[in-house]
Formats: sequence, C-alpha cells, structure tokens
Amino acid sequence: MADGALVFGANPNSSCLTSRAKKVNNSSISTAANTRRKTRQSHRRDIHSRVVLEKVLGITASSSSALTCEPSTGLVAYPAGCVIVILSPKKNKQTHIFNTSSVSFSVAGQSGHMPCVRVWDVAERTQVAEVQCHKYGVACVSFSPNGSYIVSVGYQHDRTVNVWEWKKGTVIASNKVSSRVLAVSFSEDNSYFVTAGNRHVKFWYLDASKERRVNSTVPLIGRSGLLGEHQNSQFCGLACGRGSMASSTYCITHTGLLCQFNSNRQLDSWVDLKTTSAQCLSVSETFVFCGCADGTVRVFSPQDLRYISTLHRPHCLGVDVSQGTQPGHLFGANPEAQYPDTLALTFDPVTRHLSCVYNDHSVYVWDVQDIRNVGKVYSALYHSGCVWSVETYPELEDSSVACLSPGSFLTCSSDNTIRLWKSESTQSHGSEQGLRHNLYSQVLTTARLHKVYVDGDTQYLKAEAEKAEGASQDGKSGIRVLEISPDGQLLAAGDRSGNLRIFGLHFMDELQKIEAHDSEVLCLAFSPTETGLHLLASASRDRLIHIFDMEKKCNLVQTVYDHSASITAIKFTELCMVSCGADKSIYFRSAEKTSEGLSFSRSHHIVEKSTLYDMDLDATRTHTAIACQDRNIRVYNVQSGKMKKCFKGSLNDDGTLLKVQLDPSGMFLATSCSDKNICIFDYESGECVATLFGHSEIVTGMKFSQDCRHLITVSGDRKQSFLTLAKENQSPLGLYRNPLTFFFTNHRFVLLISDLCLDLCLELLLFHVRQCRMRKADLIRNLPGTASVYNSERKLDSSDYYVLNMNIFLTKMH
Repeated sequence: MADGALVFGANPNSSCLTSRAKKVNNSSISTAANTRRKTRQSHRRDIHSRVVLEKVLGITASSSSALTCEPSTGLVAYPAGCVIVILSPKKNKQTHIFNTSSVSFSVAGQSGHMPCVRVWDVAERTQVAEVQCHKYGVACVSFSPNGSYIVSVGYQHDRTVNVWEWKKGTVIASNKVSSRVLAVSFSEDNSYFVTAGNRHVKFWYLDASKERRVNSTVPLIGRSGLLGEHQNSQFCGLACGRGSMASSTYCITHTGLLCQFNSNRQLDSWVDLKTTSAQCLSVSETFVFCGCADGTVRVFSPQDLRYISTLHRPHCLGVDVSQGTQPGHLFGANPEAQYPDTLALTFDPVTRHLSCVYNDHSVYVWDVQDIRNVGKVYSALYHSGCVWSVETYPELEDSSVACLSPGSFLTCSSDNTIRLWKSESTQSHGSEQGLRHNLYSQVLTTARLHKVYVDGDTQYLKAEAEKAEGASQDGKSGIRVLEISPDGQLLAAGDRSGNLRIFGLHFMDELQKIEAHDSEVLCLAFSPTETGLHLLASASRDRLIHIFDMEKKCNLVQTVYDHSASITAIKFTELCMVSCGADKSIYFRSAEKTSEGLSFSRSHHIVEKSTLYDMDLDATRTHTAIACQDRNIRVYNVQSGKMKKCFKGSLNDDGTLLKVQLDPSGMFLATSCSDKNICIFDYESGECVATLFGHSEIVTGMKFSQDCRHLITVSGDRKQSFLTLAKENQSPLGLYRNPLTFFFTNHRFVLLISDLCLDLCLELLLFHVRQCRMRKADLIRNLPGTASVYNSERKLDSSDYYVLNMNIFLTKMH
C-alpha cells in the first residue's frame, strides 16, 4: 500500500478457548484419535478465516494521499500496514479490508516490487478490481468524482501517471513525469486532474482518451502550471476547487505558502501561512484547511484566500494522558509546549468533520460545524516508532492487590514510550471500577491509563520524514523489551542502550535504573512465584546474562558468560533457567544453594544446526518450545534437556521463524515468520489450525490474552493488532468438542458438559485440586448423587481426563 501502519481483536460472541484433555489410558488412544480425526474433517474450515481481526492500534499514513472519508456514511479510511482501517469516529468502531490479493468503493495503491492498485467494495469488504501498472510503488491514487476513473501515480523512480477505467480493468491513458509527485486531485467536472510535487504542478486532460480505440492506451496530454517566482518550490499538498470555485486549483508549499491557480493554469494569488512548514490541505466549497507545523490547522476562504480561523491544536508532546479524564485538560495552554506536525487532512462536507493525522501518529476528528467553536469528535494516540514488545497483565488470585484492571496490556516502542492499553472486551465492566473515557484517546479508556516517557525524552515521538519513498526509519532509540513480575507489582524494561529500568505498576513511576549491559537488552524474565524467590534475569546482545535479586534492591546475584553470541530468549522454571541464542546453543541451568548464595550451574548444553530466535514455556513449565531459523519448532524437556518433538512452524518454505508464543492453556502455539505471516498450531499434534497476516513489517512480539480469547501482535510497522480466536458458537479454531470438554479461563480448567445432553442443568462447582491426575473414578467420587446419570447417559471415556498443575472447575448437576 502507499503508506504502511498497531492490530486489536475480540469477538463478543466468541467462546473461551477449548482445551483438549490429555490422555491417561493407553488403550483408548487409538479410539480417541480416530474420533478426533473424523470430527475435525467434518468441521474443517479454511485456516485463513479462523481468526478475526477486531481492532488495529496504529496508522501509517504519512500524507493526505493515505487518508480519505466517505461523506454519505461519515467513515474515515486510512492504511495500517497491509490493512485498510475503515473507522466510524462517532461509534469508535472499526472494520478492516485486508490487502490480499457507489455502493462505496475504496481504492489503495501498494508499495514494494510490482505493486497493484486495488479497488474494494467497502460494504462487502471484497476486492472488485485490480491493475498492475507500476514497478516500484504507488505514491497516490484518486477516484474521479463520477467514480468512473482512477488515476495512480508511481514513486519517483517509476515516474508513471496512469488513468484506468477500473470497472473494465483497462488503462486508458498514461504518461511519464520527470519529478517526484506527492499529491493528485481530480477536477469536479472530471475533465482533468492535477499532480503536484517537487517543483512540479501539472494539469492533465482526459479529452484525448475519449477518442481512443477500444482497449488501447493513449498518451496523457499534460500542461505545466505557470509557477512564476515559485518555480523551485516543493508543492506537498493539492486540491481542486469545488462549487463556485471549481475552476481553481489550490496548492500548498513545504515552506508555508497557500497558492491558488486559475483556470488558465496560472498562479494567481498566494498567502503566507505564518508557519515554519506546511504539509497538507483539504478544500470544500466554503473552507480551505491547511495543515502546518506544531499541530496548527489554518482555515481560509476559497474565494479570496481570506484568513478565517485557526483550529485547536492536539495534545502537546509529553502530555500526561492519565489526566485526560479531567474536563478542559485537552485545551490547556502551555506556551513552552511542543506539538506534533499535521501530516494529513480530509474533510467531510456532510457531517462537517475534519480528520487530521499528526506526525506522532495520532488521529483526531474535529467537528467544524461552527468554525469559531470547534469540538473534538474522536481521537487516538498510537506509537510513532517500531513497537518492540507486548506484555499482558497477569490475573491474580487476590484481585484487590492488582495494580491494573483485567485485560490490560503494555507495549514499548522506539518512540521511547511505554503505553498501557485495555481491550474493549473488558471495558464494558468499567462502570464497576469507576472508569471514564479518556479525552486524549478513545482507545485508552481506563482511569489507570498511563504513557511513560522514558527519561522525559519526547524527541522521538515525531516520526522522521521519509528519506525515500517506502523507506522505514528506526534508529537505536527507545525501549526494546518488557516483562511484568508474577505478582503484578513491577514492570521491567530494557532499552536499546543496555539500560534496565524497574517501574512500579501502581503509579507507573520509575523505581530504579541499572546500566546493566553494553548493548541493547533483548530479553527479560522474572522467576515464578512457586520458587519463593524474586529474581530478574536480563540478557543482551553483549552475550551476558545478569541475574538480580529484586528483594535486595536489584543486587546482582550472578553473571552468566556461557553464550558466544546474542542471547535471544531466557526463561525461568521452578528449579531451572533456560536460555538460547544466535550461537545455536541452548543452555539448561539448575539452581543451587551455595555458601555464597544462590547459583545457577549448567546441567545440559544442546547445540542445534540453526540459529535460535525465541523460546516459550508450556503451561506446565516442564517443556520449552524454541523457534529455529530452519522454520521448525523444537520442544525440549527442561529437566532432561532431551528433545520431545519437532514440527514445522511455518506453512511457507521461505523465511525464518522469529517469534513463538504458547497460550496460557497450553493448547495453541503461535509463530511469526520473517515473511510477516503468523501461524497458530495445535501444540500437541503440530497441525496448523489458523494463519493470519496484516503487518507490513516483521512481527516483533506476540502475546495471548489471559482468557485465551485474543492474540495481540506488534510489529515494526508501528501497529498493534488484536485478533479473536473464535467465532460465535463454533468451537475455537475449528476444533472438535468432546462430550466432556476442558476449556481454560482465569487460570483454571473448566469441565463443561457439551450440548449433547440438553436436558441436563449445570452449575459450576469449584474444586481446588493441584498436581493430580483426574480419572473416571475420581470424577464420580467428587460428584455425589450423579454417578448413575454419568454412567448411563454420558458414556465417559477415561481418556478425557488428565490435568496437571492447574486448579479445576467441575460441573455438578441438579
């Protein structure tokens, strides 16, 4: 797509993840396997449709060519990676179009090798047309007002302008341009369109195309605008006039001039915007909106370029968004504050809403019904740099000590911020906790909202101007990795300079800063609560692992020097520490008490043939799954160090596995590959049950929600995705349902009677059973008065019961 873009998801009708019970009786293995195979075949669905994208937290629009609106519906569209987000600002709802392959239509151009221009039906969210007429990327596209034609302009090295009749899929006219084109706009009568760019304003006429032969492409007839003394200016914004000013064309220069061309292509008049720079504009019959530096949007009359007003600026950089629940805080004056620059504008003449995108990747929708009294309809604040890590807040047994509400998660980015988010599925319960909507962002709606500016540094919040079209910018700034302590009280953050920071989650204040490593911190791990210890391990690109005692003010306990290359992952079990790295080694270390204190000594050392990029522990913490460069997932026993199984972690034969994540139930395993796709596997069988995509850069982090309903993914395209794992009443990911089924919720397994016995009335009875093997006799003993019902009607199979290291819910019948 022309511009790339965080993705978020939850389906309110989705059920909790169903966890298959493991087998106990070997004699029933073949029967259970055959039943499962037949049931899966009968419920097999396309693996591409088993995961539903619910919400995207991010935007990658860098100019007005990547922002548009639909006046008849009030919808706003913008790109987010490989997804087009269709936003309803009033309802705060999103729908999405995946870049795979009027009823209102949406058109988008891609970037990359041999890009396409695609047209989608917005209502059906299906692609209706496609043409490939550029080589390197599509800089801007535009519909003609009558909807018959689309003009597309390629990147600077492509230098092609094409007009195509999209319903027939044919290019009717084409020509070359010698300059970089930044904007395009059609005239109201469809007779011509205008392109603007670096020392370039050109008028292109379609009359010659009417005389073309059938299925032939004719040269576009173009005439340059008469720029006069502004011939060396860079024209970064463009719009043809509307209504009584339809014969005029308006342009904006990067130096801050608003220019008006008359019907003779002559620069007739201009006005100084009194700003350091300008980037975009939007024109209606009554207003000309100009987007300038420092969040300024100036309003002029299209008739005579008379100044009318200046709109409110958005939030200032470094604002305390946790104060956004207080009325009037948004428009508080601070003369020393810095503001993000305005990057893109689009105006809806029906609702009279002006949508603005700023260069800190925030989105605002302003109500300009009364230009002298402008109000805010919608706003969202997103990361402006690569999002490196995501962590979900754990569910605690004692909710009264929790610092954050259920469903909260945190992300960190190269923009030097740590942000707290809350999924919509849990916001419906916000009234119980006194939560209010935040004035700064509709996607941050919890009273415990916070955005941490590390070291108070806001210079990285503004996205850098692209040095080349399609290029991504990411320096060595920001936070690289996050980890939340098991008790939910502390947050550890490692940055790209090797520093380790400890934050208190109650107030999000920095408690301690340690200069731990010489290079960026790649992974962090807290020891589990079962150990009785409070340790934190940090590993870095400098090949060192530092272990700190959190109870002794982060005193250094031990430094491990085993690895000879970057350490990519580290995990604690109850008695062991496991690490892997780019040296293709896996080290298993056992904890030992010595006279000098606690020490981790090597118990096993495994060397593989490919680089090891990531690792995660299963629900029992007895096995570790490792993502390998050869696209395989290898599972090792932590105690013995022996490989238990190996299966392919990607459906493609190209690329490298970069991330692996197991869901809290231990049932599913998600992998991300360097081809930017994500696969979800059945952890026990190794079968791929779902695939998903949408990021335009590699996925840098993944995390399942604690209730197993969502998968949260983050990426270098500055986007977070939230994806549901089930649809309505269907079994999650197309899995079968046993007569008795375990599913995971709130860190407990639930034994649920399925709809095969509709006459049975159920209620949940909590049994606290730890480290036990539930057999048929044990189950019946725990359900007094129901054994005969179960024996006669349920026909239970003992292979259905096996639970380890989990609390258990059992059903009891009236």
